[in-house]
Amino acid sequence: MAHHIGRRQTLRAALAAGLVAGVGTAGTGVARAAGPGTGGPGGQLPPVPGMLGDRLANEFWYVFDDVTLFSRAQELDDAYTAIRTYAGGLERPIIEAWADRYGQPGYPGTFRDWMAPITEQLRLVSQVQLGVVDRFYRRHDPRLVTAFAGFGQGTLYDPRRPVDALLVHTMNGEAGYHAWHVYARAMALLGIDRRRWEEIGPLVGFAWALQSIAKPSTHLPNPPLPPRTVLRQAAYWLPRSLERQDADFLSYPYPQGVS
Repeated sequence: MAHHIGRRQTLRAALAAGLVAGVGTAGTGVARAAGPGTGGPGGQLPPVPGMLGDRLANEFWYVFDDVTLFSRAQELDDAYTAIRTYAGGLERPIIEAWADRYGQPGYPGTFRDWMAPITEQLRLVSQVQLGVVDRFYRRHDPRLVTAFAGFGQGTLYDPRRPVDALLVHTMNGEAGYHAWHVYARAMALLGIDRRRWEEIGPLVGFAWALQSIAKPSTHLPNPPLPPRTVLRQAAYWLPRSLERQDADFLSYPYPQGVS
């Protein structure tokens, strides 16, 4: 199937790119308007002493990690256990299963079929992750691009984090972005919130590219990348479909051209 970037998609990417260009240029401990359903009084988030970076993005990733990792429900923990038992792990074995099938006859159907036995567990993972996204951002909200840009650059410093070595909201571990892409690819192929993962998938690649360039500290404040660098990566990644990203994510640990 031919991949075509329509005018509307290109304009949306350009708008988001403009918003992310200045990410991380100022600490935002002052309260700012939050997304729908955040629970903040009057849609406002209280200031946090010592916090750096976009206030809403910090809150989003703080809650995301709390719900999916630090304080996850037993139901989600059981789903992780089932996935780990089936695949042999939550990250590398699933990445390897995808990579082994990519480019071979029958792909992507062969990968979809391999992931099919854990469909219900993937459905729960999708429900939990998208539930946090929807708590803070509307569909097609450019501020979500800002959140992923700050995450990739490591400009979101949050003193509330429960682990001192991880005071920065950013990916911890080289395989994380690859695993997230592969999960998103599988969920889309299995018809689990397909359109949502087709929308979020480009943001995962975008954040991966920014983090690969910035190589941020996970425990110290990080300066933002030059706006030109962020804009260049936004222009490449934001219009890029999950299917087209498959080839990108064959490169490990960084995108081609980044060392």
